[in-house]
Order: sequence, then structure tokens, then C-alpha cells
Amino acid sequence: MKMRAAVLEEFGKPLVVQDLDIADPKAGEVLVRIKACGVCHTDLYTASGADPSGYAPCVLGHEGAGVVERVGEGVTSVASGDHVITLFSPECGECIHCKSGKTNICLAIREQQGRGYLPDGTPRLSRGGEPIRHFMGTSTFAEFTVMPEVALAKVDPSASFESICMLACGATTGIAAALWKAEVEKGSAVAVFGAGMVGLGAVLGARLRGAERIICVDTSAPRLELAKQAGATDVVSAGDDAVQQVLDMTGGYGADYTFEATGLVDVMGQAVEAARMGWGLCTILGVAGKGEKLEIIPRFLITGRTVQGGSFGGAKGRTHVPQLVDMYVRGELELDPFVSHRLKLDDVNEGFDLMHAQDGIRSVITFD
Repeated sequence: MKMRAAVLEEFGKPLVVQDLDIADPKAGEVLVRIKACGVCHTDLYTASGADPSGYAPCVLGHEGAGVVERVGEGVTSVASGDHVITLFSPECGECIHCKSGKTNICLAIREQQGRGYLPDGTPRLSRGGEPIRHFMGTSTFAEFTVMPEVALAKVDPSASFESICMLACGATTGIAAALWKAEVEKGSAVAVFGAGMVGLGAVLGARLRGAERIICVDTSAPRLELAKQAGATDVVSAGDDAVQQVLDMTGGYGADYTFEATGLVDVMGQAVEAARMGWGLCTILGVAGKGEKLEIIPRFLITGRTVQGGSFGGAKGRTHVPQLVDMYVRGELELDPFVSHRLKLDDVNEGFDLMHAQDGIRSVITFD
């Protein structure tokens, strides 16, 4: 079947929207018609060539929501017509990691996914007979995608595709980190470094958990205003004195929970330092550049702070993402204000330009 998709042909160059062939789903796979897709920083990171694991040519995009078009042999959890969210972080329920209950990092398709292939070691995308690799197992900058069943979350069909597509990555990463990874306690103090999609998600999650004080740190005044709308009680202009301001707002002790959502190693260090002496928990959510290292003063750890990471915010995709969609449908989770630009597939590179300019929170590509 022919379809249009945005192909990364060469690192550092604009994506090229063109016609590709997409094959039928094989056993355990699903063909999805994409209805909306967010333009995420991870797509830009890979397109730039900064990602050491990146490859080209491939079809980028991973924040997708759509409708099941067709299913392969043996697929039972979704059927034609179901509304789904694409998951770069699958949940098979059967691998040693899924059964452990200790992590959300599923191993079922990880090896081939990292190489740009579906579980059988081959792609479903091609151009004139030339194989085109998938990105993060999703490739949602396209009219259709083929994905493993274990990497799709079936969701409430009444939810807006434009808003819930953000739950495929950025929004869930922040929300889940506060809800289920850090398990923010009611009445606690929280500091969030970064007010992009991930940071704003952490603000939402902290509010849902009943945090008493939520401090958001960023360089952008418009983003800080959005943070206040999302539930931040205080905002701080980012800079060298940001840690001291957080300390001053928390009686000199630091925040019970801190979240880093910038990918900047210096800011990661600030998030560690701003965590409360004795029991402060810092959750690192941003992706640092190639070869960068986080330096932590050992005294911060010796005096009781804990540092953890949170891929996809610790969310188990097929378990937690439908729950977040239900919360959105009930009006408990406000996502609509974060859709700042609506684009067509031909405008995908404009989405990257808007991100460079820090214009808005999330550009969403919509498909007719």
C-alpha cells in the first residue's frame, strides 16, 4: 500500500515528505492509520545527528494516536476500528522485566526496535524496493504505521487525537514520573526544572498527587505562565541562583521531590542540589547530549538525597496510558492548552523550527 511519510534522508537536513510503500502487518502486528502526531524533541535530537544510536534513512515520529486499520494473525488485544496510542515503550507482560514489577522497560522487542526493525528483524517500510527503517518502533510521521501489538495502548474513543497523542511520550513522561515513579506525597514540596511538555507534565502529576507547593523553573515567561495554569504555585526564572531560590522557598531545606526536564547536565546538577537534605528525591527525565556527564557532589548523596532516572516516566504503556486518557476524558487532566500549533505532514520541518525558537509547547501534525 502507498502512503505519504516524512523521511530522514540525511542527518542535519530537513525531512523529506514522499510516497513510501507499507506492507501488511505480520503475525502479532497491527496496521494503524495515524490521526495525530506530536513533534517531540527526541525526533529533533535524532534528525540533528546528535543521537549516537540514530540511523538514516528512516521515518521519524513517535508521539502518535490513531485508529486500527487491520490486524495480523494472533492479535487479540485490539481490533479494527479501535483507537490507540503508539508506544515507543512497549509492555508485553511476559518478559523478565515486565514480570519483575520493578521496571517499565520491557525487553520483548527492544533489540530489533533499537536497530530500526520490527520483531522479526525486517521493516514494513520501503521505497522502490529499498528497505526504510522504523524509528523507535513507531514511525508516526506517516499516514500509516505497522507496529507490534505489545506497543499499542487501546484508549477511550471519545478522546481528542490531538491532545492524547502527547501521551505517547512527552506528557506521560512528566505525569507518570510524579504519579508512579517518584510517587509524590500529598502536602509535599516539589521543584520542576524545565517547563516544556515533560516538565509541565510533572507539574500536572504533582498537582494530582496533592503536592502543597510546586515550584517551576524555566527561562521562558510564557512557559512559566502555562506552568501556573497547570498547577505550579511558584515560578522561578532559570539561572545560577535558581537553587538558592528553591531553598529560600522551602525553609532552606530544599524540595521533597525535584524533577529535571531539560536534558541539560548543568540543570540536572541543580535539580540534585535543590532536593531536600535527608530524603529529597531527584528524578532525571531529560536526555543529555552525546558524551555529556552529570557531576554530583558526593556530599549531596551522603546527606540523604536520592537520584533516579525515569524512562517514559516509569509508565507501563498499556496499563498506565489508558488510565491517563480516562483522566483526560473525565476532565481531571488538562492537555488541550499544550497543543500550541497544528500542522500538516508537509509542514513537519516547521515543527522543528518552532521547537528551536521555543515557540509554544507542542506542535501537532494532524491527518485528514
